[in-house]
Amino acid sequence: MAYDPRRTNSGTSTPQPPPPPPASGMAPALDPADSYKLKFCTVCASNNNRSMEAHLQLSGTAFPVISFGTGSLVRLPGPSITQPNVYHFNSTSYNQMYEELHGKDERLYRSNGILNMLDRNRQLKWGPERFQDWVPGIPRVDHLAKGDKGAAGTEGGVVDVIITCEERCWDAVVDDLMNKGSTLNYPVHVFNVDIKDNHEEALTGGKAILDLANRLNGAAVDEHRIHGTEGWENGTGAARQSFDENVPGILADWQEKYPNLPALWTVAWL
Repeated sequence: MAYDPRRTNSGTSTPQPPPPPPASGMAPALDPADSYKLKFCTVCASNNNRSMEAHLQLSGTAFPVISFGTGSLVRLPGPSITQPNVYHFNSTSYNQMYEELHGKDERLYRSNGILNMLDRNRQLKWGPERFQDWVPGIPRVDHLAKGDKGAAGTEGGVVDVIITCEERCWDAVVDDLMNKGSTLNYPVHVFNVDIKDNHEEALTGGKAILDLANRLNGAAVDEHRIHGTEGWENGTGAARQSFDENVPGILADWQEKYPNLPALWTVAWL
Protein backbone atom coordinates (compact mmCIF):
# COMPACT_ATOMS: atom_id res chain seq x y z
CA MET A 1 0.00 0.00 0.00
CA ALA A 2 1.12 3.58 -0.64
CA TYR A 3 2.31 5.55 2.35
CA ASP A 4 -0.16 8.24 3.45
CA PRO A 5 1.45 10.99 5.55
CA ARG A 6 -1.94 12.01 6.92
CA ARG A 7 -2.01 8.75 8.90
CA THR A 8 1.36 9.17 10.57
CA ASN A 9 1.42 8.75 14.37
CA SER A 10 2.07 12.09 16.03
CA GLY A 11 5.17 11.30 18.06
CA THR A 12 3.82 8.42 20.17
CA SER A 13 4.58 4.73 19.93
CA THR A 14 1.21 3.76 21.35
CA PRO A 15 -1.00 2.61 18.49
CA GLN A 16 -4.28 4.41 18.20
CA PRO A 17 -7.40 2.27 18.42
CA PRO A 18 -9.24 1.78 15.13
CA PRO A 19 -12.42 3.80 14.60
CA PRO A 20 -15.63 2.05 15.58
CA PRO A 21 -17.38 0.19 12.77
CA PRO A 22 -20.21 2.05 11.06
CA ALA A 23 -23.68 1.51 12.35
CA SER A 24 -25.67 -1.23 10.70
CA GLY A 25 -26.86 -0.21 7.25
CA MET A 26 -24.53 2.83 7.06
CA ALA A 27 -21.59 3.12 4.67
CA PRO A 28 -18.18 4.00 6.11
CA ALA A 29 -17.12 7.62 5.86
CA LEU A 30 -15.50 8.49 2.52
CA ASP A 31 -11.85 9.46 2.55
CA PRO A 32 -11.56 13.10 1.41
CA ALA A 33 -9.23 12.04 -1.41
CA ASP A 34 -11.87 9.68 -2.80
CA SER A 35 -14.36 12.50 -3.22
CA TYR A 36 -11.90 15.01 -4.73
CA LYS A 37 -12.89 16.53 -8.06
CA LEU A 38 -10.73 18.57 -10.39
CA LYS A 39 -12.35 21.76 -11.67
CA PHE A 40 -12.83 21.94 -15.44
CA CYS A 41 -13.49 24.56 -18.09
CA THR A 42 -14.68 23.67 -21.61
CA VAL A 43 -14.31 26.04 -24.54
CA CYS A 44 -15.44 26.24 -28.19
CA ALA A 45 -16.13 29.16 -30.53
CA SER A 46 -19.70 30.08 -29.53
CA ASN A 47 -20.25 28.18 -26.25
CA ASN A 48 -23.19 26.39 -27.83
CA ASN A 49 -22.39 23.01 -29.33
CA ARG A 50 -19.07 21.30 -28.51
CA SER A 51 -18.22 23.04 -25.25
CA MET A 52 -21.79 22.60 -24.03
CA GLU A 53 -21.89 18.89 -24.85
CA ALA A 54 -18.66 18.51 -22.86
CA HIS A 55 -20.21 20.68 -20.10
CA LEU A 56 -23.17 18.29 -20.03
CA GLN A 57 -20.98 15.20 -19.83
CA LEU A 58 -18.78 16.60 -17.05
CA SER A 59 -21.57 18.09 -14.94
CA GLY A 60 -23.51 14.84 -15.24
CA THR A 61 -20.61 13.10 -13.50
CA ALA A 62 -20.55 15.76 -10.77
CA PHE A 63 -17.39 17.49 -11.97
CA PRO A 64 -17.28 21.23 -11.23
CA VAL A 65 -17.33 22.85 -14.67
CA ILE A 66 -17.65 26.20 -16.38
CA SER A 67 -17.75 26.82 -20.14
CA PHE A 68 -16.99 29.61 -22.59
CA GLY A 69 -16.69 30.65 -26.23
CA THR A 70 -13.78 32.52 -27.80
CA GLY A 71 -15.51 34.19 -30.75
CA SER A 72 -16.31 37.89 -30.94
CA LEU A 73 -20.02 37.04 -31.21
CA VAL A 74 -22.23 33.97 -30.85
CA ARG A 75 -23.01 32.71 -34.34
CA LEU A 76 -25.61 30.03 -35.08
CA PRO A 77 -26.63 28.70 -38.50
CA GLY A 78 -29.41 30.60 -40.26
CA PRO A 79 -31.48 30.02 -43.39
CA SER A 80 -28.31 30.31 -45.53
CA ILE A 81 -24.55 30.42 -45.01
CA THR A 82 -24.61 34.20 -45.49
CA GLN A 83 -27.46 34.69 -42.98
CA PRO A 84 -26.28 33.41 -39.61
CA ASN A 85 -28.11 34.22 -36.40
CA VAL A 86 -25.81 36.45 -34.36
CA TYR A 87 -26.01 37.15 -30.62
CA HIS A 88 -23.89 38.81 -27.95
CA PHE A 89 -22.05 36.86 -25.29
CA ASN A 90 -22.90 37.37 -21.61
CA SER A 91 -26.17 39.16 -22.33
CA THR A 92 -28.36 36.79 -24.36
CA SER A 93 -29.74 33.67 -22.71
CA TYR A 94 -30.11 30.29 -24.37
CA ASN A 95 -33.82 30.54 -23.68
CA GLN A 96 -34.03 33.84 -25.58
CA MET A 97 -32.25 32.24 -28.55
CA TYR A 98 -34.57 29.24 -28.42
CA GLU A 99 -37.74 31.33 -28.32
CA GLU A 100 -36.56 33.63 -31.11
CA LEU A 101 -35.60 30.83 -33.51
CA HIS A 102 -38.67 28.82 -32.63
CA GLY A 103 -40.77 31.83 -33.64
CA LYS A 104 -38.77 32.49 -36.83
CA ASP A 105 -38.94 29.02 -38.39
CA GLU A 106 -39.57 26.09 -36.08
CA ARG A 107 -39.37 23.49 -38.83
CA LEU A 108 -36.00 24.70 -40.12
CA TYR A 109 -34.35 24.99 -36.73
CA ARG A 110 -35.87 21.73 -35.52
CA SER A 111 -34.63 19.83 -38.56
CA ASN A 112 -31.06 21.17 -38.35
CA GLY A 113 -30.84 20.40 -34.63
CA ILE A 114 -30.45 23.98 -33.41
CA LEU A 115 -33.60 23.97 -31.26
CA ASN A 116 -32.68 20.65 -29.67
CA MET A 117 -29.20 22.00 -28.94
CA LEU A 118 -30.53 25.20 -27.39
CA ASP A 119 -33.06 23.25 -25.35
CA ARG A 120 -30.22 21.19 -23.91
CA ASN A 121 -28.16 24.31 -23.27
CA ARG A 122 -30.89 26.20 -21.43
CA GLN A 123 -31.21 23.31 -19.02
CA LEU A 124 -27.47 23.50 -18.27
CA LYS A 125 -26.74 27.20 -17.81
CA TRP A 126 -28.21 30.67 -18.37
CA GLY A 127 -26.35 31.75 -21.48
CA PRO A 128 -23.09 31.75 -23.45
CA GLU A 129 -20.05 33.41 -21.89
CA ARG A 130 -16.90 34.71 -23.59
CA PHE A 131 -13.57 33.40 -22.36
CA GLN A 132 -11.78 36.70 -22.90
CA ASP A 133 -14.23 38.39 -20.51
CA TRP A 134 -13.57 35.89 -17.72
CA VAL A 135 -11.43 37.13 -14.83
CA PRO A 136 -9.94 34.15 -12.93
CA GLY A 137 -10.39 34.43 -9.19
CA ILE A 138 -13.53 36.56 -9.36
CA PRO A 139 -16.32 34.75 -7.45
CA ARG A 140 -18.99 33.06 -9.54
CA VAL A 141 -21.64 32.59 -6.86
CA ASP A 142 -24.34 34.07 -9.10
CA HIS A 143 -24.08 31.02 -11.34
CA LEU A 144 -25.22 28.85 -8.45
CA ALA A 145 -28.25 31.10 -8.06
CA LYS A 146 -28.98 30.80 -11.78
CA GLY A 147 -28.98 27.02 -11.46
CA ASP A 148 -26.03 26.39 -13.79
CA LYS A 149 -25.19 22.69 -13.76
CA GLY A 150 -21.67 22.01 -12.49
CA ALA A 151 -21.45 25.41 -10.79
CA ALA A 152 -20.94 23.90 -7.33
CA GLY A 153 -17.20 23.91 -6.74
CA THR A 154 -16.45 26.73 -9.18
CA GLU A 155 -17.53 29.56 -6.88
CA GLY A 156 -13.93 30.70 -6.44
CA GLY A 157 -13.48 31.32 -10.16
CA VAL A 158 -10.49 28.97 -10.49
CA VAL A 159 -10.12 25.80 -12.58
CA ASP A 160 -7.44 23.11 -12.83
CA VAL A 161 -8.01 22.04 -16.44
CA ILE A 162 -9.18 23.87 -19.57
CA ILE A 163 -10.26 21.80 -22.57
CA THR A 164 -10.87 23.51 -25.91
CA CYS A 165 -12.54 21.83 -28.89
CA GLU A 166 -10.71 23.48 -31.81
CA GLU A 167 -7.10 24.54 -32.35
CA ARG A 168 -7.95 28.19 -33.00
CA CYS A 169 -9.84 28.23 -29.67
CA TRP A 170 -6.80 26.69 -27.95
CA ASP A 171 -4.60 29.44 -29.44
CA ALA A 172 -7.06 32.10 -28.28
CA VAL A 173 -7.20 30.68 -24.75
CA VAL A 174 -3.42 30.38 -24.38
CA ASP A 175 -2.88 33.90 -25.76
CA ASP A 176 -5.57 35.36 -23.52
CA LEU A 177 -4.15 33.71 -20.39
CA MET A 178 -0.77 35.26 -21.20
CA ASN A 179 -2.42 38.65 -21.72
CA LYS A 180 -4.23 38.35 -18.38
CA GLY A 181 -0.84 38.36 -16.67
CA SER A 182 -1.10 35.25 -14.46
CA THR A 183 -2.19 37.33 -11.48
CA LEU A 184 -3.06 34.25 -9.39
CA ASN A 185 0.14 32.37 -10.34
CA TYR A 186 -1.97 29.21 -10.39
CA PRO A 187 -1.04 26.47 -12.89
CA VAL A 188 -3.69 25.21 -15.28
CA HIS A 189 -3.43 22.42 -17.85
CA VAL A 190 -4.78 23.52 -21.24
CA PHE A 191 -5.78 20.77 -23.67
CA ASN A 192 -7.25 20.88 -27.12
CA VAL A 193 -9.38 17.97 -28.35
CA ASP A 194 -10.11 18.69 -32.01
CA ILE A 195 -13.83 18.08 -32.62
CA LYS A 196 -15.78 18.85 -35.80
CA ASP A 197 -18.57 21.34 -35.19
CA ASN A 198 -21.62 19.16 -35.71
CA HIS A 199 -24.00 17.51 -33.28
CA GLU A 200 -22.83 13.92 -33.85
CA GLU A 201 -19.12 14.71 -33.47
CA ALA A 202 -19.84 16.91 -30.45
CA LEU A 203 -21.48 13.94 -28.69
CA THR A 204 -18.56 11.64 -29.50
CA GLY A 205 -16.05 14.28 -28.47
CA GLY A 206 -17.89 15.10 -25.26
CA LYS A 207 -17.72 11.48 -24.15
CA ALA A 208 -14.01 11.35 -24.99
CA ILE A 209 -13.43 14.53 -22.95
CA LEU A 210 -15.23 12.91 -20.03
CA ASP A 211 -12.87 9.94 -20.32
CA LEU A 212 -9.87 12.28 -20.24
CA ALA A 213 -11.35 14.09 -17.22
CA ASN A 214 -11.83 10.80 -15.37
CA ARG A 215 -8.23 9.78 -16.07
CA LEU A 216 -6.89 13.12 -14.86
CA ASN A 217 -9.07 13.10 -11.78
CA GLY A 218 -8.08 9.53 -10.93
CA ALA A 219 -4.44 10.56 -11.03
CA ALA A 220 -5.16 13.56 -8.79
CA VAL A 221 -6.93 11.34 -6.25
CA ASP A 222 -3.99 8.92 -6.26
CA GLU A 223 -1.54 11.75 -5.59
CA HIS A 224 -3.69 13.01 -2.73
CA ARG A 225 -3.60 9.57 -1.14
CA ILE A 226 0.16 9.30 -1.48
CA HIS A 227 1.29 12.82 -0.67
CA GLY A 228 -1.65 14.45 1.11
CA THR A 229 -3.33 17.68 0.07
CA GLU A 230 -0.90 20.28 1.45
CA GLY A 231 -0.38 23.11 -1.02
CA TRP A 232 -2.68 21.67 -3.69
CA GLU A 233 -5.20 24.52 -3.64
CA ASN A 234 -2.33 26.94 -4.20
CA GLY A 235 -0.94 24.92 -7.10
CA THR A 236 2.04 23.72 -5.05
CA GLY A 237 3.06 20.76 -2.91
CA ALA A 238 4.31 17.25 -3.59
CA ALA A 239 0.95 15.93 -4.79
CA ARG A 240 0.48 18.73 -7.30
CA GLN A 241 4.05 18.46 -8.58
CA SER A 242 3.73 14.71 -9.13
CA PHE A 243 0.33 15.13 -10.80
CA ASP A 244 1.68 17.79 -13.18
CA GLU A 245 4.57 15.53 -14.15
CA ASN A 246 2.20 12.66 -14.96
CA VAL A 247 -0.17 14.63 -17.20
CA PRO A 248 1.75 14.09 -20.49
CA GLY A 249 1.70 10.32 -19.96
CA ILE A 250 -2.03 10.39 -19.16
CA LEU A 251 -2.70 12.30 -22.37
CA ALA A 252 -0.53 9.90 -24.41
CA ASP A 253 -2.49 6.90 -23.13
CA TRP A 254 -5.78 8.67 -23.83
CA GLN A 255 -4.66 9.61 -27.35
CA GLU A 256 -3.98 5.96 -28.18
CA LYS A 257 -7.64 5.23 -27.50
CA TYR A 258 -8.88 8.24 -29.51
CA PRO A 259 -6.54 8.58 -32.53
CA ASN A 260 -9.25 10.42 -34.50
CA LEU A 261 -9.39 13.23 -31.94
CA PRO A 262 -6.00 14.95 -32.27
CA ALA A 263 -4.96 16.59 -29.01
CA LEU A 264 -2.68 19.39 -27.88
CA TRP A 265 -1.48 20.25 -24.38
CA THR A 266 0.40 22.95 -22.54
CA VAL A 267 0.68 24.38 -19.03
CA ALA A 268 -0.43 27.97 -18.48
CA TRP A 269 -1.15 30.10 -15.41
CA LEU A 270 -4.25 31.87 -14.16
